[in-house]
Amino acid sequence: MLIGYARVSTPDQNPDHQTDALRAAGVAERDIHLDIASGAKSSRPRFDLVMQLLREGDTLVVTRLDRLGRSLQHLVNLGAELRDRGVGLHVIEQGINTATAEGRAMFGMLAVLAEYQRELILANTADGLAAARARGRVGGRRPKLTADQAKLAQRLYDEGGHTVAQIADMLGVKRGTLYGHLDKASVGTRPRSGPTELPAAASA
Repeated sequence: MLIGYARVSTPDQNPDHQTDALRAAGVAERDIHLDIASGAKSSRPRFDLVMQLLREGDTLVVTRLDRLGRSLQHLVNLGAELRDRGVGLHVIEQGINTATAEGRAMFGMLAVLAEYQRELILANTADGLAAARARGRVGGRRPKLTADQAKLAQRLYDEGGHTVAQIADMLGVKRGTLYGHLDKASVGTRPRSGPTELPAAASA
């Protein structure tokens, strides 16, 4: 069975391009589910329903990966969950179809890219903090986050595995500064999985 999922960020955006593509890919009208929600939001009611409806042997169909996941890491985790459940994935515009060996290999590359992105951001963060300490910046007003640090902070916050205090401490900023860089729509909506240990690079 094919189950389609589409998403637009605001009510004034037109989802017809997505729904037309899903129908052309063979998804029945009754099996197309649409959310109106920002990609950063963890709460997407129709997506949650889709994940409940999917059964072994089904295929989840979307037009693009950015319609599906909140972040690269979320996509990797979602891909692993679908594989474990025996559910296929077809991403129309990006040529990913886990029914083929090529499609499975392409989707698997996301795991490699996600790990590389994580290590690169952590390394840049550690280098920046080390450079600041070398210049004697140990007190006074805390620096604001760089774009890469803000992305890392948002991802760690969305995943729910670290407290706000842990993330702020890892990035060398106050909690108020951290909140200022988070997507306001995501504050208070993240999963509550409890704190975990910080990445090893954070103590550098």
